[in-house]
Amino acid sequence: MKNQLLLIFSISLLLFSCTQKKEAKYKNISFLKTVYSSGDVSTWPKPNLDSTVNKTTFKDIGVLPNVTHPKRNLYNAKKAKLGKTLFFDPRLSSSGQIACASCHNPELAWTDNSTRSFGHDRQTGARNSMTILNSGYAHTLFWDGRASSLEDQARFPIGDPVEMNEKLHIAVDKIAEIEGYKPLFKAAFGNDTISLQRIQYAIATFERTVKSYKTNFDKFIEGDSTKLTNQEVNGLHLFRTKARCINCHNTPYFSDNQFHNDGQTLFGTKDEDFGRYNVTKNMADIGKIRTPTLREVARTGPWMHNGHFPSLLDVLQFYNLGNPSPIQKKYLGIGRDSLIPNTSPILQKLNLDKSEVLDLLAFLETLSSGKGRTLIPNLPN
Repeated sequence: MKNQLLLIFSISLLLFSCTQKKEAKYKNISFLKTVYSSGDVSTWPKPNLDSTVNKTTFKDIGVLPNVTHPKRNLYNAKKAKLGKTLFFDPRLSSSGQIACASCHNPELAWTDNSTRSFGHDRQTGARNSMTILNSGYAHTLFWDGRASSLEDQARFPIGDPVEMNEKLHIAVDKIAEIEGYKPLFKAAFGNDTISLQRIQYAIATFERTVKSYKTNFDKFIEGDSTKLTNQEVNGLHLFRTKARCINCHNTPYFSDNQFHNDGQTLFGTKDEDFGRYNVTKNMADIGKIRTPTLREVARTGPWMHNGHFPSLLDVLQFYNLGNPSPIQKKYLGIGRDSLIPNTSPILQKLNLDKSEVLDLLAFLETLSSGKGRTLIPNLPN
């Protein structure tokens, strides 16, 4: 018995020693910089994945691959040019003053940097405008995922009474009446027939070309160890481990393309938003919001689906506290108790200290690329 206890103690001591050495290694910034910039993802420290994350389908962060265009709407440059022209054309709206680019300005990281966007008749939308940068990697569109593709998405703002407020068939007729569009449609599709589907396909084709340039993060993990500072490298490591960001913001797109309740349902307030539930009517989806990409995140504020966070630091502090979202019982009422949202179990109190929060913030800023320049197209007459 004594020998067995001694053996167990020895094994425990050995495991503890190995764990300590491993932890010490992962706190060594030189080691972290070497492995993360090695170009070999298999050498990276294991990510801190929640039990709810599917380990077999999980894909780590990395460099964006080429955009895939669907077979039903293959890329050609003329179609992308037409889509860009339509994207900037306010004549798709009933007032003739609101274009897609009104809320997705290339000078503002393809968003509008407003809490909520203004639409038709200066009405304010219910949610923050998402950037269209890298939207070609999204599986569904809008914060609630109500559009199944970029082609599908293109019709929603036109017909929305708070956004462009135009009947879809009238929008098509107005474009068809513009002689200058006919050669553009012919070049893009082979003939000058103008239809809603072709407008949607052209805009979607253009949007898939709106992609980030390579970031310092991309260059670093491809092998250039000079592209990230020690602080940023530590932030990268925290992102994948202690801070648990990797659970939702994974893949090279920095989004799992899924829906989670992030504690911002704001139940019972004037800004209450049931998110995905409004689309599916599935009780399990109450308060769930599509995980946004973190690429270019330092440029796309204000943040969260409601735009209520004026700085990225506010966002990190919110997550660090474990997303507190108390329900005020006075807002329940008859039948309301069945609609109480449940925050995702992935979200937990992180216990990051001040320096770790700042390191994480520094890393997020490496996910932004050069602004580039977008030439505004001349609209046809």
